[in-house]
Amino acid sequence: MASLNIYSALAVLFLTCGAAMATKENDQIIKDNNCETKMGLPCVLEAFTSIFKTGTISSKCCGELVGLGKVCHSALVKRTLENPLFKDLSPARIIAKSIQTWNNCLALIDSPSPFYS
Repeated sequence: MASLNIYSALAVLFLTCGAAMATKENDQIIKDNNCETKMGLPCVLEAFTSIFKTGTISSKCCGELVGLGKVCHSALVKRTLENPLFKDLSPARIIAKSIQTWNNCLALIDSPSPFYS
């Protein structure tokens, strides 16, 4: 029985250290890439709403999101998920919505505009 408690304590320690390392890793990526300065606040709010709530993102903000870069986008979403305010959200669902938003924006930005054809 004592070995079970030791293994439980080790598992908690491992998971806690892993979460702290993930937070530090995401923070370092965000800092190294100046991620927090690459999008305007209105577009940050649109992207956040599109991923963490229910909403759409405009083509202008898609351009800013794609300009932000996938590395920054992923790190910012992961760091937001680490915030205790969002503990009740499903990480898998949010990551899926994040990828969907990224892919939709990438397709929108990469497609030629019908106005210039």
